[in-house]
Amino acid sequence: MNIDQIRYKRLGYVALTVTDPARSLAFYRDIVGVHAFEGDQDTVFLCCSDRHHDLMLSRGATPALKRIGWEMESPEALAALVAHMGEIGVSMFPVDAAEASLLRISNAYRMSEPTTGATFEFYSAMEKAPQAYTPTHTNVSRLGHVVLSSPRKSETEKFLLEHMNFRISDQIGPIVTFMRCFPNPLHHSFGVGHGDASKLGHINFMVTDVDDIGRANNRMKRNSVPIVYGPGRHPTSNSVFFYFLDPDGITVEYSFGMEEFPEEGAREPRMFPLVPESFDSWGGSPEATFSKVGDVETLTSA
Repeated sequence: MNIDQIRYKRLGYVALTVTDPARSLAFYRDIVGVHAFEGDQDTVFLCCSDRHHDLMLSRGATPALKRIGWEMESPEALAALVAHMGEIGVSMFPVDAAEASLLRISNAYRMSEPTTGATFEFYSAMEKAPQAYTPTHTNVSRLGHVVLSSPRKSETEKFLLEHMNFRISDQIGPIVTFMRCFPNPLHHSFGVGHGDASKLGHINFMVTDVDDIGRANNRMKRNSVPIVYGPGRHPTSNSVFFYFLDPDGITVEYSFGMEEFPEEGAREPRMFPLVPESFDSWGGSPEATFSKVGDVETLTSA
């Protein structure tokens, strides 16, 4: 099969396992600035777009990445992906009707990404949010990306390139690769770094004003939220960044600005040297607690 038929609309949502959903809801709503519309004591849905949710929080004993949801460009693009995975022997599990209804998604499938064990979900559409999303103290415009560490980084890249139709935008030495879910134009919707184990690196929310970064710096300090990297600038994507920790210690990023790629005629990927300035052109360094919390849950059933 020609994998060019596998096409994405966007990074759909990220599902996290948190130890106290009520506490995490308050943090993401009041400190991060995303909306909470639905949920109960064990599961919470939050959004920063017109979709039903961009972030899902579920109760669990250990903070973790539960799954990553990818919204496909069309039902045909989803069918192409399901067919290709079948051809290469990767099992795809349909999401049952009751759970799909809870998630407000259509034609959904899940798989265990073979090199990291992370659960990837693919669906053709998500319902709109019950109320229009309006930014609050921070102009959060979208869920931007998610980064994982992989002990088999080169194999992870190869699988995403050859079987999921992702594209490489940039690399920093052998340590991290930034990838876009084609033909989504953002410099990266997914990043994969080298690690000793599969681990969540961070989740990202994009903001529309550099002042949001400055205000966040002061807001986090007032609320005793640990700041673990930044403010700074990533020379790869040209984004101004700011990283902090949620109540479980999961790393969260705000970023302002990002290079976008055309569907045709995109520049070639660049290789940046493995030096601190390739991560932050302003010369900053992350704290020891940066990207340290977040196991990768494995798929047990759809």
